[in-house]
Amino acid sequence: MKQVSFCGRSLEALKQFPEAARREAGHQLDRVQQGLDPLDWKAMPAIGSGVREIRIRSNGQYRVIYIAARRSAIYVLHAFRKKSQKTKKQDIKVARYALRQIGK
Repeated sequence: MKQVSFCGRSLEALKQFPEAARREAGHQLDRVQQGLDPLDWKAMPAIGSGVREIRIRSNGQYRVIYIAARRSAIYVLHAFRKKSQKTKKQDIKVARYALRQIGK
């Protein structure tokens, strides 16, 4: 099973999610570790090839952006609360930067 590696401030951001959203994020990341897809996800080609977004609906909208295309680990690039229909440019920028940091 692949380990989960958190980039930048993604772990701290995830810890700020409400408990139910945090548990759901953990459950969905566990599914990814087992080689399964999250139950609610979307490809994020604007960030990079193979990047996906886990969508969590629990007292608001929460997102966990990750890439699992690496053999060594699942990299969580960014985690945030989504407040509008469209993902903010700043959130995309943070995820792109994290992706560059891991060498993708």
